[in-house]
Amino acid sequence: VLNNNVLGMVAQWQRLFYDRRYSAVKLKGNPDYVKLAEAYGAAGVRTQTLDDFRREVKRAIKADVPTVIDVPIDPDENVMPMIPPGLGLKDTLWRAD
Repeated sequence: VLNNNVLGMVAQWQRLFYDRRYSAVKLKGNPDYVKLAEAYGAAGVRTQTLDDFRREVKRAIKADVPTVIDVPIDPDENVMPMIPPGLGLKDTLWRAD
């Protein structure tokens, strides 16, 4: 889970195409994904560094149960590629700049 505590793609559209006029994208009361995973019998871990993430991915591959890895990221981090609103695949953006 790339956890930025916002509705990521909607927030990204509002940031890139609507002059940062955010509406209804900041999540309050986000679930604890580690506890949620554990409640369903999966392993749940939260990482803080790239080394943590690498280690947990290796563990998850070897695990005999599903694993949810909660990765906190900056709410302003863009996820690319993306398709701008109202356009098609041929208009895919590969970078935010």
